[in-house]
Amino acid sequence: MILDPTFMSSAFLILVAFGGAFLVALWLALIVWTWRDIRNRARDPLAQALAVLVVAILNLPGVLVYLILRPAHTLEEDYQKTLEEEALLASIEDQSLCPGCERRVKEDWQVCPNCHTKLKKNCQACRKLMELPWNICPYCGTPAPGMKREGEQ
Repeated sequence: MILDPTFMSSAFLILVAFGGAFLVALWLALIVWTWRDIRNRARDPLAQALAVLVVAILNLPGVLVYLILRPAHTLEEDYQKTLEEEALLASIEDQSLCPGCERRVKEDWQVCPNCHTKLKKNCQACRKLMELPWNICPYCGTPAPGMKREGEQ
């Protein structure tokens, strides 16, 4: 079988055309990917434009430069980290403080271990913890000692 030179040149031209189309499609896809990625990582329009320009001008080496220089975290990741930090701070701030020494105390403590200030009292009937100013147990309805009961004279 003899190969025709015109057929070979036509096949070569078709392969070159497909290769060129593939490279152009890859180049455009890298530009679009860079644009989407930098929008998720930076709010600065100048940084976004420069990242896209580097990739558009330098192609594959531009993508490597962009990958080296791009911000490590997305804006969403930074936002989530900030929310976690705020939640931790809120949980720390929600802890009760001893009125005597201003140190953190737990909700189920009756006495501050640092300054021995009384924090809560037990209900006489159900033995659950009550706040000091409460005159009646919210759990069983028993009045605190020394309180006048309804119906008594």
